[in-house]
Amino acid sequence: MSPRELQTILSAGLLSFPITDFTASGDFNPSGYAGRLRWLAPYGASALFAAGGTGEFFSLEPGEYSAVIKTAVDTCDGLVPILAGAGGPTRVAIQYAQEAERLGAKGILLLPHYLTETNQDGVAAHVDQVCKSIRLGVVVYNRNVCRLQPHHLEKLADSNPNLIGYKDGLGDIELMVSIRRRMGDRFSYLGGLPTAEVYAAAYKAMGVPVYSSAVFNFIPQTAMDFYHAVAKNDVVTQNRLLDSFFLPYLDIRNRAAGYAVSIIKAGATIVGHDAGPVRPPLTDLKPAEMEQLAALIAAAGVT
Repeated sequence: MSPRELQTILSAGLLSFPITDFTASGDFNPSGYAGRLRWLAPYGASALFAAGGTGEFFSLEPGEYSAVIKTAVDTCDGLVPILAGAGGPTRVAIQYAQEAERLGAKGILLLPHYLTETNQDGVAAHVDQVCKSIRLGVVVYNRNVCRLQPHHLEKLADSNPNLIGYKDGLGDIELMVSIRRRMGDRFSYLGGLPTAEVYAAAYKAMGVPVYSSAVFNFIPQTAMDFYHAVAKNDVVTQNRLLDSFFLPYLDIRNRAAGYAVSIIKAGATIVGHDAGPVRPPLTDLKPAEMEQLAALIAAAGVT
């Protein structure tokens, strides 16, 4: 798949980031992960991102990363394209990106580097080196320390034809509009705020109709229903699901830092697709919060 073909795929439809299956002792569970992907693939997501943020990329060691990407690519071959997360220090991010390319991933989501504070010229140099190290299409994720500006992205796009997408995890409306207006159709644009459904209609109005759904991991049909409601401007369905599920869900998610991932694993357990615990430094939901989430899922009548 060429970078431009990948860009076309990422310009429409719903995307998602499968959680990574761990055993009770915290080891990668490839059979559970393969089963999860076989369950999710038929629901109609345009692409799945293996070892992304929701997939706890930040807690995987290199051997596990290879196993996660290989399992995803092999399982979803002919069903749905797999993009791989890559991140960390520049040379490590390059190694991950090259390994994902070797294993047959269709593209890379370049996650922000960690800890080190720097200026955005340095971040742009980081993105440039990763793009130049592979032939795959790359989507850059503006989040946390990665806050690239329109002029950075324009320069990067000019020198890297395989930089084909921009994902926004900042929620800076002025910046998002500026990037969309500057870059036009050069990129595919993805909404990437946690629980993106809450922001989906607003982002669509800004020319960003595609977003990634974390709840697709445990209520995939409802996630697809909400996406189609946004695409069709069905405000009645959007508001019903926001009021009955998503806004109460946020009340649980917002109780602790890191719960944006933990609550997804909790939801998967509740609906019968247990993926094991999260790894430190994340923490699992408390028993009472699990009960509240289970009651919310049941009361909302989501499927």
